[in-house]
Amino acid sequence: MTSDQPDIYPSREGALLKQLKDNIETVIRCNNESVKWLLTAFIAGGHVLLEDVPGTGKTTLAKTLAGSINADFKRIQFTPDLLPSDILGVSVYDQNSQDFRFRPGPIFTQILLADEINRASPRTQSALLEAMAENQVSVEGDRIEMDELFFVVATQNPVEFHGTYPLPEAQMDRFAMRFDLGYVSREDEVKILEAQKHEHPLTKLEACTSLEDLRSIRKAAENVRISEELKHYIVDLIAATRKHPGIQMGASPRAGITMMKCSQAMALIDGLEFVTPDIIQGLAIPIIAHRLALDPESQYSGTDASECIVEILQDIPVPA
Repeated sequence: MTSDQPDIYPSREGALLKQLKDNIETVIRCNNESVKWLLTAFIAGGHVLLEDVPGTGKTTLAKTLAGSINADFKRIQFTPDLLPSDILGVSVYDQNSQDFRFRPGPIFTQILLADEINRASPRTQSALLEAMAENQVSVEGDRIEMDELFFVVATQNPVEFHGTYPLPEAQMDRFAMRFDLGYVSREDEVKILEAQKHEHPLTKLEACTSLEDLRSIRKAAENVRISEELKHYIVDLIAATRKHPGIQMGASPRAGITMMKCSQAMALIDGLEFVTPDIIQGLAIPIIAHRLALDPESQYSGTDASECIVEILQDIPVPA
């Protein structure tokens, strides 16, 4: 929705989303669609990877979302010596009962901030895979269900930074979206200084949406209309990544499912009752780019996955 359009929402859930977005933006200032994309992935049941340099507000964004919905929030600081048991939990011997009792790890929450995820070893990173893909974890042979609102906001520093491990393709595919916050404008940065002159805006943040409302919002997003033509358009976009020059590994069918669900959620955020082609096009880069593996020639020539997606969007006919 453009800024000159009136805030008319055809449903109660759309109005609640507008209220939630406005509440988050009382704390977070950014120049792109970061807040909308975060909410889109959350409502669609996906997870988000924020890649940016330190100090741009990645952690604050996750905390602000949790505070705005009064959700259970936990943070894991990923370090090279972090173990999978530090994430999932461990069984501890109880002398009173003379038995082992499972002590749940920080992964058992509603909103999980996986901070600097690429500083941990691949073995530790993989501890999140099952939880992100199937909303459950297997510990010592037992299957434990996650909360239905389980949402991972992972942050990572660019892989060129010292002491980082690139995330494997299987892990990248589990993230619904990847994007960065970027630097704010000069005027907004001055406002940030003024806002934190005495205290952080997070200290005054109040929840504006209940967990029950969020469940209703998710159900409403599932019911947003998406035409058969647009479903075919999504499939064509995903299939084009598998044969585009310079791409060694294209997007999986999971990317198409994510695109459909996220486009429905974005339409609800924009106050629409149906998905439009421009919504799909606007989500293409944050949903698809991180899932692609470029061939060595393209990497060495400086080609970016986002450039390939732009070319694909130009080649695939848009449904009328």
